[in-house]
Amino acid sequence: MVRPTKKKQIQNLQEAIKETAWKQIAEFGAPALSLRAIARELKITAPAIYNYFPDRDALVTALIIDAYKSFGDSQVEARDAIPAKNVLGRMKAIGLAYRTWAHTYPQRYQLIFGTPIPGYEAPLMEILPFGARSLSALVSVVEQLRTSGKLNVKSFPEVKVEYKAGFEMWKKYGGDADILSLSVAMVIWARVHGIVSLEIAGNLPPFGASGDDLYLYEMDSITKQFIKE
Repeated sequence: MVRPTKKKQIQNLQEAIKETAWKQIAEFGAPALSLRAIARELKITAPAIYNYFPDRDALVTALIIDAYKSFGDSQVEARDAIPAKNVLGRMKAIGLAYRTWAHTYPQRYQLIFGTPIPGYEAPLMEILPFGARSLSALVSVVEQLRTSGKLNVKSFPEVKVEYKAGFEMWKKYGGDADILSLSVAMVIWARVHGIVSLEIAGNLPPFGASGDDLYLYEMDSITKQFIKE
C-alpha cells in the first residue's frame, strides 16, 4: 500500500510570498498583484498568506520597504567604497550605482519611483525611514561639499514654509544635514531619475536603447554645476 506523501512545506513562507509577488509584478505589473494568485502559485491556501499579509496593500508596503532597503544598501556601499576625502569620486560612484541598481531591479525601481498603484496609499511613517536612508548617501556627500565650502550654489529656491517640517522629519532617519544640502540632493536625484526612468521605459530617443553616454554626460554636468574646483 502506498502511503500518501505529505505536502512539502515552504521553509520561509514570508520570503516565498514576496519573491512570488515580484515575479507576478514582472509579468503582469504591480496593479495586477493578487494574494490569491500568489497562493495558487505556491500551492497554499489564501488564509496562509493572510497570516503574514492581511491584504494586498500590506504586501505592497513590505515590497516597497524591501526595495528601499536594497536601493539604500547599494547607495551606501558605493559611497563607502571611495575614501571620504574624494568627494567627487563619491558623487560619481553614487550616481553610477543608482543606474546599475535600477537596471538590475527594474520592478523594484518602478514600484518605489514609478506610477502609483491605483487604490494603494503608502503609509508614510512606515516607509519614511527606509526612503530617507536610501537618499542619505547622496545627501551626506552634498553636505560634505557644503561644510567644506565646495558646494557651488549661488542662489537656490527657498523651501516653502509648509514643507520645512517634512525636511526636519527626514533628518531623523536620513542623517543631519542643512536644508540646502537636502534641497540640492533632491534636484540631483530628480535629474538622474529622469534619465534612468526614461531609459528603463525605452523612451530615450534619439540615444538608442542604452543611455550610457547621455547618463555620463548628465553626471558630468551635475558635478560641474554643483562642485567648485
